[in-house]
Amino acid sequence: MAQEFRLPDLGEGLTEAELVSWAVEVGQTIELNQVIGEVETAKALVELPSPYAGVVEELLVPAGATVPVGTPIIRIATDAATEEPPARTPVLVGYGPEAAAESKRARRKLVATPETGTSGPDRRRPDASPAARAAARELGVELAAVAGTGPSGAVTRNDVESHAGSAGQSVPSTPGSPEPPERETRTPIRSVRKQTAAAMVRSAFTAPHVTEFVTVDVTRSVELLDRLRDLPAFEGLSVTPLSLVAKAMIVALRENPSLNASWDEENQEIVTKHYVNLGIAAATPRGLVVPNIKEAQSLSLLELCRAITELTATARSGRAEPAQLTGGTVSITNVGVFGVDAGTPILNPGESAILCLGSVTRRPWVHEDELAVRWVTTLSVSFDHRVVDGEQGSRFLSSVAAMLHDPASLLAHL
Repeated sequence: MAQEFRLPDLGEGLTEAELVSWAVEVGQTIELNQVIGEVETAKALVELPSPYAGVVEELLVPAGATVPVGTPIIRIATDAATEEPPARTPVLVGYGPEAAAESKRARRKLVATPETGTSGPDRRRPDASPAARAAARELGVELAAVAGTGPSGAVTRNDVESHAGSAGQSVPSTPGSPEPPERETRTPIRSVRKQTAAAMVRSAFTAPHVTEFVTVDVTRSVELLDRLRDLPAFEGLSVTPLSLVAKAMIVALRENPSLNASWDEENQEIVTKHYVNLGIAAATPRGLVVPNIKEAQSLSLLELCRAITELTATARSGRAEPAQLTGGTVSITNVGVFGVDAGTPILNPGESAILCLGSVTRRPWVHEDELAVRWVTTLSVSFDHRVVDGEQGSRFLSSVAAMLHDPASLLAHL
């Protein structure tokens, strides 16, 4: 008998998702909990496991379509002898089967695919997202030749496109019919970009923003980071100015808790948080996301570096879970990585402050009454003036700057 699988509620309070790509095709035999496709919600890119084992009868929705929750997306012909799906272990729809099921899937032998062109026990199917496989088919790229940068070395769509670009490959065009260069490109606003745009408009026109700046000599902080990178405990971690700024920010919030608060419009209350869920703004191919580190106030500098390294890698690969993208209390953004000196960031909705780190560069600076070349950066903080007074915002920014100028005051918290 045929079973229709409807796009499930992914547990994020969303009403629709974009079907990025299919990982199966009509006529293919699939297993229970096998990933059949990839969808992108307003918050993250997630995989869909099949609730049935059988043969794909029809793909009811094309890749690239935006689908309301509850819409049938695939029809699977199952064993006629049973009308109920086979017994299986619990699976959180949209986030794949449990580890045991994944291990079983990873041991399957490779079958002939456009990416590999061969089959047999001596070849293993490259670990890649459905979006990457779709891009590989489109660009004629062999997945086995692509170096993966995703979790556990998985190949992502960006990896495939970068590989194709470096190899000089492109999508073939029809001979003899060159197309004129496009004068305009229209990109549909969907998923993460759509959510980001709506959130920024809501924040900008709801919370009265104020932004303050301070420029500070951070030479001692740069020297401290150089020493930390040489320690075995920090090997392989992101030991950057952002890590130290994040730690200084958390410490400064202890004396300036009003910046770790939110405005409750319905109850006309200011809600001060006595924990820090630190949001880290990350630029991804799908747009800006701000995953957060839960209970960051309890982490040492080493633990914070590890958390930032893991969180940013997960976000950029599109695998951030909804729990990591919600519940933030205060955020930090780093425009310095783009060579920008400073910025006026917009608040994350529901938060009252966001700190911005500018580029850390060598500049002429008056040090001990003499002109010298020092490492200097500009910090800025935007805050909700309904919650945070100018004095509180200024004290907070001054405290962060003081700790970066002389990180010895941070030693007790490292």
